Amino acid sequence: MDALELLVNRRSASRLTEPAPAGEQLENILRAALRAPDHGTLQPWHFFIIEGEGRTRFSALLEKGAIAAEQDEKAIEKVRNAPFRAPMIIAVVAKCQPNHKVPVWEQEMSAGCAVMAMQMSALAQGFNGIWRSGALTDSPVVRDALDCRTEDKIVGFLYLGTPQLKASTTVSVPDTSPFVTRF
Repeated sequence: MDALELLVNRRSASRLTEPAPAGEQLENILRAALRAPDHGTLQPWHFFIIEGEGRTRFSALLEKGAIAAEQDEKAIEKVRNAPFRAPMIIAVVAKCQPNHKVPVWEQEMSAGCAVMAMQMSALAQGFNGIWRSGALTDSPVVRDALDCRTEDKIVGFLYLGTPQLKASTTVSVPDTSPFVTRF
């Protein structure tokens, strides 16, 4: 797939099934993440690959976080089931250096760019995914399990797999003019 075509036709897929990327495909996804823009060459990211039995453990972790946050039973059930939406999840943590010349917000953006690069690499190899975040990215329970320090930020969870539904290969690209001002 042509890189420009890939970028201008990007769309997330929320209904994912086996297979998930593995072997060289997964390695390509991780290598793409490591090429994200990175001012200061800080490499401010860490990736947790969650698959197989790890999804069950992740489900229990999210449930524990939702209970600690005093969410209602409907919300708890939703997070309990979330890890089973895809055969693989990559949790992405921005490992920030707060007293560095590169501001923390920029380090967090770099980790976000890594997520985008991973999704594009997955798509280029015939997979897809969806980047999710939500209140549990700030949960002390979840943060502790993902070894987050005070200065770190969970930038999201990238669900990856094979799309269940055949999506259109092109999307309607909006008019860019409402989003652009020539200075």
